[in-house]
Amino acid sequence: MSVTRAVLLARGLGTRMRREAANLTLSDAQRDAASQGAKTMMPFARPFLDYSLSVLADAGIREAVLVIGPEHSAIRDYFVATAAGRRVQIGFATQPEARGTADAVLAAAALVPNDSFLVLNGDNLYPLSAVSALASQAGSGLVAFDADALISQSKLEPQRIQQYALLDIDTADHLQDIQEKPPDNHPLLLRQHRRVSMNLWRFTPRIYAACQAIGPSVRGELEIQDAVRWSIREQQERYHCVHSSAGVLDLSSPADIQNVGRQLAGIDPRP
Repeated sequence: MSVTRAVLLARGLGTRMRREAANLTLSDAQRDAASQGAKTMMPFARPFLDYSLSVLADAGIREAVLVIGPEHSAIRDYFVATAAGRRVQIGFATQPEARGTADAVLAAAALVPNDSFLVLNGDNLYPLSAVSALASQAGSGLVAFDADALISQSKLEPQRIQQYALLDIDTADHLQDIQEKPPDNHPLLLRQHRRVSMNLWRFTPRIYAACQAIGPSVRGELEIQDAVRWSIREQQERYHCVHSSAGVLDLSSPADIQNVGRQLAGIDPRP
């Protein structure tokens, strides 16, 4: 059964965005957003989140929960003020501290208590084909992106793949393991066909118990990939991988703004 709800993670601190913006050619509005670390609201023709919500609407999502921080009143104000005519109804969940992606998912639990739902990064723009395929499958799952396609179609530097999570997938397309930011000699990096998670997931409510069960990672955060590992091990949950050879727009740093802007030019989002 297709899901109709999604949780967008928009709570990040935007540390790189704030730190690296000084020497780039940006509009005044973009420079202001970058200085605040407001990646998800980066202004193009529309704020970046509106493009993501437009894709979700095209994929059949009707309700989206934005996980934000208590300091993000501007995000809430914008979506309240522009609610009329939207195809996706917006709700808000507050994550008091930026304690990681698993903690962000838990913050939305009260608003999505009983149904399966999508989880995705607010600073990525995913291809409609991947979102639709994941939304329409059964059970838990994620999109496995082809690393070479991400490099060529998303205009990413090859070394950037190591900043993402690499996937170990069996012959039945079930996730076996996920390795965040692997070292140079990691076996998953040496494979001919590398599959990457860009944090586009489909979860059942069972994920909440997994998010509650884990402790902080070596980076001091409660991370969704650790919750997924726990879920596979302790709940015997199966995560089916939807393969995609499409690109993803990643708005992680100020250096991404111009590339993202060029690829968004001419798109008229209908969120």
